[in-house]
Amino acid sequence: MIKTDDGSRERETMTGYSVETAREAAPAIEAWLAYQRRFLRIPGVQAAIRVGAELITSQAYGFADEPAGTPLRTDHLFRIASHSKTFTATAVLQLAGQGRLRLDDRIDAHVPELAGTGVGAVTLRELLGHQGGVIRDGIDTDFWQLMRPFPDRDELIELCREHGVVYQTNEYFKYSNVGYSLLGLAIESASGVSYHDYVKKLIIEPLGLADTGPEWLPDLAGRFAAGHTGLIDGAEPRQAIGHVDTRGMAAATGFYSTAEDLVRYAAAHFTGAEDLIDDSAKRLIQRDESTVTTNGTEQGTYGLGMDVTTIGERRLVGHSGGYPGHITRTYLDPTEQVAVSVLTNCIGGPATALADGVVKLLNLAADDHEPDPAAVDHDLSRFTGLFANLMGVVQIALLGGRLVGFYAAAPDPTASYDELRFVDENTLAGTAEAGFGLAGEPIRFTWAADGSVESVRYGGGSRWPVDVFLARRADQISRGTAGAGTS
Repeated sequence: MIKTDDGSRERETMTGYSVETAREAAPAIEAWLAYQRRFLRIPGVQAAIRVGAELITSQAYGFADEPAGTPLRTDHLFRIASHSKTFTATAVLQLAGQGRLRLDDRIDAHVPELAGTGVGAVTLRELLGHQGGVIRDGIDTDFWQLMRPFPDRDELIELCREHGVVYQTNEYFKYSNVGYSLLGLAIESASGVSYHDYVKKLIIEPLGLADTGPEWLPDLAGRFAAGHTGLIDGAEPRQAIGHVDTRGMAAATGFYSTAEDLVRYAAAHFTGAEDLIDDSAKRLIQRDESTVTTNGTEQGTYGLGMDVTTIGERRLVGHSGGYPGHITRTYLDPTEQVAVSVLTNCIGGPATALADGVVKLLNLAADDHEPDPAAVDHDLSRFTGLFANLMGVVQIALLGGRLVGFYAAAPDPTASYDELRFVDENTLAGTAEAGFGLAGEPIRFTWAADGSVESVRYGGGSRWPVDVFLARRADQISRGTAGAGTS
């Protein structure tokens, strides 16, 4: 729970961000996500936003199983793969806080079968930060292609004994699922219970995460969203992919959850939250432990169990996940207490790009800007929607008390947008400023009998609600082509 300084109640307004602003922005974000799902041919998208103690939105779009036509729900379960590492890191920091292990313990202190090997000398801290030089997944990783089972404990230890060392410790950042699998064994050693039982009792149950668990459960098979194949040639139909047990690698990649549960879990990592670990431990997990540079280009930053990125001026931590048929991403701003989770159920799913777009729309809504005095006492939401013509789809969105227009198909909806001002009940206009688009020009609306938008002339061109345009497009093209040759 996020509390005020006196501990008496949950906070309504975050530093530099308000619940009210997020509530207002939610319809625009939901509309953009729904359109992106259709435009990018993603079978299903599940998404949630939380600000402080409030769940702002939790939505599901598309299909849990596209070939079967099964609609996706907000309680369908997704394999969240490497999100598992954040749970594992949290468990290690809990046990360190209890004095049951130390971050500078060698892994062979907890997995004695590794004594005398190169991997055995790697510390828990080095494993948490992917600085142990440990092999990523193994020498036969076809379990990721469902061609063989994931390794069990014995196979994992044998792999580490024979092939575990790739680099010396702290030589390079080397992302390692095997390393995090070993951390799961250290948790078992230090706690005296199985990894599954530990995370259920000490992380999942205290937060009330009813739709989260550390491994695939056949008994819940009907609640899992199917994975889907990638579009190898771009146009072939997707096939559904089933789920498998990750066995000895659950601590690295086994978890399942929902977007709604993930933003609740993320809130436990907000500064000041007391549910799981204290702020000192959170700072360890969330700090810039490694800056990852490949081929001379900075790829990102990693802490001790979470990755770190900046979108706009917002520093975010969290994790992505890649499982056969599920690609997922969760971000949280621990200081301003905003969490975003986007889950997709296909190989190549653009979960990170969609989550980036959500954060950017939230940032745009929260930006300082001059209020439009002409818009006071007018319902700006009536102008909002997705409006199509032959050249594509423009979305008019209400963000931070003002209207903006942008191309709905853009992967970054804020890269190029129009600030719009209110003129009268039928007219908006582009803000007077330099620009390649409609800067300063009027945007005129016509209205249907029910008060909805019938059409809009945007940048001089007519646009219609998407379904209306699709119904008229073929005839419009036919008539236009037939008339093009006349003089």
